[in-house]
Amino acid sequence: MPAYKYFTKDGKTKWYANFYYEDWLGKRQHKCKRGFSTKKDAVEWERDFLAQGAKDPDILFSALIKNYMQDCSSRLKLTTLENKQYLIDMKLLPFFKDMKIGDITPIVIHRWQDAMINYRDEKGNPYSQTYLKTINNQLSAIMNYAVKYYKLRSNPCLAAGAIGKSSADEMNIWTREQFDYFLTFEKKSAYRMAFSLMFYGGLRSAEVLAITPADILPDCSVSINKNFVVIKGEQYFQTPKTEKSKRVVNIPQSLYKELQDYVASMAIEPDERIFYFQKSGMRSEFKRATARSGLPEIRIHDLRHPYVKHTTKKYNSEKQKTQATKMDLIAWGFCFCIVSYSKRSWTL
Repeated sequence: MPAYKYFTKDGKTKWYANFYYEDWLGKRQHKCKRGFSTKKDAVEWERDFLAQGAKDPDILFSALIKNYMQDCSSRLKLTTLENKQYLIDMKLLPFFKDMKIGDITPIVIHRWQDAMINYRDEKGNPYSQTYLKTINNQLSAIMNYAVKYYKLRSNPCLAAGAIGKSSADEMNIWTREQFDYFLTFEKKSAYRMAFSLMFYGGLRSAEVLAITPADILPDCSVSINKNFVVIKGEQYFQTPKTEKSKRVVNIPQSLYKELQDYVASMAIEPDERIFYFQKSGMRSEFKRATARSGLPEIRIHDLRHPYVKHTTKKYNSEKQKTQATKMDLIAWGFCFCIVSYSKRSWTL
């Protein structure tokens, strides 16, 4: 691993490293670096370069993103793609756009994480812990893509560590009494029914907006089999979030009758949407009615949580664990009493 001497115009002695190496595509490349004060410095730089940088890809992060999103486009739903593109455009590209992916080290990741953690909006609010987790996971997924397809040696996000939490510390929900009180401040029947379907049926807003007359089944039930979304001004029906999201839900009889009467008053086809508004309008109306009611603010999505909480496997398994723990305590106490009594009898 030789180094070479040369003289500057002012007569000073300098050293340079000059060598060939194999890049991440297996191609032979030439490298020359000048300006070292000693031969030792030139040799050490060459050694470090060959050990750390020679095999790393030199594609820019912005170019990697284009290929990554192109690959995702044939595998993900339109809404998922849109959300992914938003995160990348707003949270990742401003920081990493002009960097080579081989130069994105754990230290660089740490700096970006610090920027995300320390962010505050105009009201002084930070990103939620779940949102921090989401954007960090997105960056890690992109770097995993680079490892798999661009021969990046390792994912720097793994060494940097994770930020955020996968689930919120607490869930903001309304009681039935609070929701019924909220409805007294919502005078528009279509919105009342939409919000009630979320609260009493556990529907997502996109599922509510996709309901057609054909989805209203006998016996106070509604078939959930699609989502309604708007992307770049175009309206779409798409499949539910997961396969298990296809389901039939039962709703209160009064809500069912109100829904039937509402549909009967409309001249629409069986496959037409019964709610004319979109998600943004639904969200705005919910905020206005919440403000009028004076109730604690929650997200519109949180309307479905009281229903979901009592119907999910996670809730039921936790409930069973709690009951099992109580039974174990009762059994332990019973055994303790028997042993104590037997010892007492034996002593007597």
